[in-house]
Amino acid sequence: MTAVETYSAILSQIQAEAPNAPVRVTVGMATCGLTAGAQPVYDKLKDLLASEDGVAVDRVGCIGSCFLEPIVEVFDAQGGRTTYIKVTPEKAVRIAEEHVKGGKVVDEYTIAGPDGPGDAPTANVEDAGFYKAQTRIVLRKCGLIDPEDVRQYVASGGYSTLARVLDTMEPQQVIDEVKTSGIRGRGGAGFPTGLKWQFTANATSDDGVKYVTCNADEGDPGAFMDRSVLESDPHAVVEAMAIAAYAVGSSQGYIYIRAEYPVAVRRLEIAIAQAKEIGLLGENILGSGFSFDLGLRLGAGAFVCGEETALLTSIEGNRGEPRPRPPFPAVKGLFGKPTLLNNVETYASITWIIENGGDAYAAVGTENSKGTKVFALGGKVKQAGLVEVSMGTTLRTIVETVGGGVPNGKTFKAAQTGGPSGGCIPLEHIDTPIDYNSLAAIGSMMGSGGLIVMDEDNCMVDIAKFFLDFVVDESCGKCVPCRIGTKRLLGLLEKITSGKGTLEDIEIIEGLCAHLQVSPLCALGQTAPNPVLSTLRYFRHEYIAHVEEGRCSAGVCKELLQYSIDPEKCTGCTLCKRKCPADAIAGEKKQPHVIDTAKCIKCGACLDGCKFGAISRG
Repeated sequence: MTAVETYSAILSQIQAEAPNAPVRVTVGMATCGLTAGAQPVYDKLKDLLASEDGVAVDRVGCIGSCFLEPIVEVFDAQGGRTTYIKVTPEKAVRIAEEHVKGGKVVDEYTIAGPDGPGDAPTANVEDAGFYKAQTRIVLRKCGLIDPEDVRQYVASGGYSTLARVLDTMEPQQVIDEVKTSGIRGRGGAGFPTGLKWQFTANATSDDGVKYVTCNADEGDPGAFMDRSVLESDPHAVVEAMAIAAYAVGSSQGYIYIRAEYPVAVRRLEIAIAQAKEIGLLGENILGSGFSFDLGLRLGAGAFVCGEETALLTSIEGNRGEPRPRPPFPAVKGLFGKPTLLNNVETYASITWIIENGGDAYAAVGTENSKGTKVFALGGKVKQAGLVEVSMGTTLRTIVETVGGGVPNGKTFKAAQTGGPSGGCIPLEHIDTPIDYNSLAAIGSMMGSGGLIVMDEDNCMVDIAKFFLDFVVDESCGKCVPCRIGTKRLLGLLEKITSGKGTLEDIEIIEGLCAHLQVSPLCALGQTAPNPVLSTLRYFRHEYIAHVEEGRCSAGVCKELLQYSIDPEKCTGCTLCKRKCPADAIAGEKKQPHVIDTAKCIKCGACLDGCKFGAISRG
């Protein structure tokens, strides 16, 4: 039998054993859903519907709209889809009784109900504004299949691409298809994926051993793209890694994932075991003669292990430190053998590319940035979640259409892309297309996909300090420029935010940034100045205000704050006095109060508590 015939036999058996359940109830149970309380909702629905013929209750992964979790969806026998949001066990009872058993939608609980985002014309989540601007390739199965059941992945067409590749394509044909697609690595650097595959395929070792590895060590603050994909559709990565192994000539692969992702780790373990059990991974896959085994390696959470050579060093069992390049991993990588390394999102795009053709993928996106990009949209935005848009989509579309805009009537100030390695995009560039070249031109970068929105209440000097503090903490310390340079840079920013900075310090910062961009051994140190330089480029006036005026316009830098009470507005209600944890407010009842600035710890409790607008912060 051919690989395709063997696969067809597996699929037929799965379909024959599948329960007859024309009605399907799903519960989003990725980390976002579980954190919001999805487990008791799932348990309640399983209990209530256990005896219902023709009804299946399934766990699924991240649906994307994390701000609406826990999410329950009902797929009826006619193909209709109803999305219930912010579901509790009590709401689950009505959904089960009235909708699943009674056939009547509980309108007030749906996405189009009063608790919804306000832009959903129907009860189907796909009609909401959050989804309308998206193009889902990587996320196409996320939220639709049970990530802990290989049968559902196979029933949705999973592993059919691997079977076809093994039967009908030579390794070079696979690589050529990836080249045609124009996909670039989604881990941050944006190196052409097809070229990386070609280099690895062309490389040789004395014993013929090569490795295929996956970087799932997602460490950027605010980033959760890879975690969500692995929690929702782990087989997409497993299948793609098998295809990559066939293309480059490898029989062993490793997924390097941080131990802080327990749900993703567990689902990967289940996926690998289930794939092996039915012959989709391991020895003689689908009877083709091709063998590929896959293992997990857990990282301890070091951000530097996201750098490819540090990651490979960690897999080898050594301290995660970067190595000089060249030689590059494609030539000499894991255990000194040729090694292919891509990140989760890159692999999750591969089966779509092979299924639909490289030309189809290249038709999505822009001339120099093909395909789609997954972002973890967070920060000061109404609709936070996991989103996937075509390359070239503007930042405004992501923030306003997908994200629903900035909440609480506040004004958009900037968006940080690329995490500690990226930069801040100000309001003046909100219509910038999100692609590799456009972001680089304005001093930012794509990065792995974290996108944090900031409003008028964010201090951009403090933002730069936050990301630099993260880098200093995560530096492996191997090279002097990073170990000493980033620490020196952080000290200068701390000096400015404490009101002790000078204009000369700003000049020193810029010079130090220039040195850091070229001196460190790896990208962690080389890109560390990016948040600082981008905030200096677009928000220099905030640095100047901190230095010359001793003022933080956003009211964030505590050492520059001064709280005062307007005696004309103060009624002497004593509420501020009672709320002050430092006993810094004095005054008699019904008489104006005063703040002792020597005692004031600048916590803001008095400002938050005053009902008469008598307290100001400046």
